[in-house]
Amino acid sequence: MADSNIFQATPEAKAKASQFRLFAILAWLIAIAGEVVAILKLIHNETLTWLIVAIVVILILTIIGNLLWKKANHLYPPSESNKVSFFFKSQLGAIMSVLAFLPLVILIFTNKNVDGKTKGIAGAVAIVALLAAGITGVDFNPASVERYTKEINAQTDSLKQLTNGIDHVYWTVKAGSKYHIYKDCHHIKNREIGEGTVKQAWENRHIDNGELCETCKTRAEKEKLSSSDESVVDGVANIPVDSVR
Repeated sequence: MADSNIFQATPEAKAKASQFRLFAILAWLIAIAGEVVAILKLIHNETLTWLIVAIVVILILTIIGNLLWKKANHLYPPSESNKVSFFFKSQLGAIMSVLAFLPLVILIFTNKNVDGKTKGIAGAVAIVALLAAGITGVDFNPASVERYTKEINAQTDSLKQLTNGIDHVYWTVKAGSKYHIYKDCHHIKNREIGEGTVKQAWENRHIDNGELCETCKTRAEKEKLSSSDESVVDGVANIPVDSVR
């Protein structure tokens, strides 16, 4: 694997990722603070409604934190070189979701000062919230430098097969998940575009899972086939007459 094709987040992507991570941590901290308040003040029969409201607010804050953290990881992915560190960085949303709800769930069901009805309603809501937050916190396909690098190299090889070894593509600067072989592709016509290698397309668009435009791919395959057919015809035309007899 060539070093030049190792994924590297741009300074802009790193800055955005830092902001998202900061906001995610703030959202989680506020959610946990809300959990503490709920534990100390709201686990009572008389405050069931407010307890449910608190659980919903905590859930919203936790999900916001989870989504921001995953977005940051996709902009500036961690490395898999340290498996423990990579796990915590990629699955921190799930961990924080457990911290934001599990103590509350346990204390709702073990509190001796509330009746069965309150435990049943509040406990059920808290468990559903825990599951919802946990699911949004888990990254089932975590971004990593190694994964991005592998996909970039694989896509570069595929592109070169279509373009006779040329690694040059175009992409829309402000939006879009695809890159293009042809500058005049109608999908990017009259839009601000960037150009460079497949690696640069991934890095400069600040998104993962980039892929080649299907329209450009089909066009390139037809042009390659047409070029191949012309070569065959030229080859036959250049065969000496004597050799044919």
